[in-house]
Amino acid sequence: MQNPVKKYHRVRLERLGEALETNNFDVFMAADAADARSIVLECIFPATEAKSVSWGGSMTLGATGLVDDFHQMASVQVVDPYKKDLSDAQKLELRRQALLVDLYFTGCNAMTQDGRLVNLDMIGNRVAALTFGPRYVVVLVGVNKLVADLDDAMWRVKEFAAPANAMRLDMKTPCARTSVCEQCKSPQRICNAWTITEKSFPKGRIKVVLINQVLGL
Repeated sequence: MQNPVKKYHRVRLERLGEALETNNFDVFMAADAADARSIVLECIFPATEAKSVSWGGSMTLGATGLVDDFHQMASVQVVDPYKKDLSDAQKLELRRQALLVDLYFTGCNAMTQDGRLVNLDMIGNRVAALTFGPRYVVVLVGVNKLVADLDDAMWRVKEFAAPANAMRLDMKTPCARTSVCEQCKSPQRICNAWTITEKSFPKGRIKVVLINQVLGL
C-alpha cells in the first residue's frame, strides 16, 4: 500500500499546483530532492536555454545538489555569491550581478493553498529576484512550506522560519535566544523585506518545483 502520508501530501501539492497554474506560474511536481534535480537539469535548463545562473540562500536548493551541477556546466556563466573567502563587499556585488542572470534559483518561506508565494528577506536579494531582474526564476518548495492562507504564511515565517534561520546562521538576535519574534532592532535582524507574489508576470517567468519531501525551514 502506498505510504498514506506521502499520498496525502501529493494530493495537496497537486491541488496547489492547479492554483499556481491559474496564477500564471509554471509548475513541476517532484517526488523528492533527487527528482527535483532531474527536472531542473532535464526540463527547465533546456527549455529556458539559460546561459547564466545564480541563486539565493536556500537549504532546499542545497539538498538537491544542483549547485555542484551548476559549477560543472562549461557553457553556463555561474554567478556564485556564496564562494568562500569573499569579502562582504564582494558578496554584495555578486548578489547585484545575480539579478541579471538568465536563471535564478531560490526557495520559499511559505506558500498558500490558493497559490501565493510569501517570503521575508534580510538583504532583499531573493525577493528582488522574484519580483524583477532575472529572465526566469525557479522556486524550489518542500511540502512543509504549504500553509492554508496568508495569515498562516506570515505566522509561519515570523514565528518559525525566521527564528530557526537566525539560529542556523548564528545571528545575534533576540529570536535566536528565545525562539520568539521580538520585533527587534538588532543590526543582524533577518526580517526586513516582505513579498507576496500573487501571480507570475510575465506568465511562466516564475517556475515552481513542488517537492513531496520535507526540505528547508
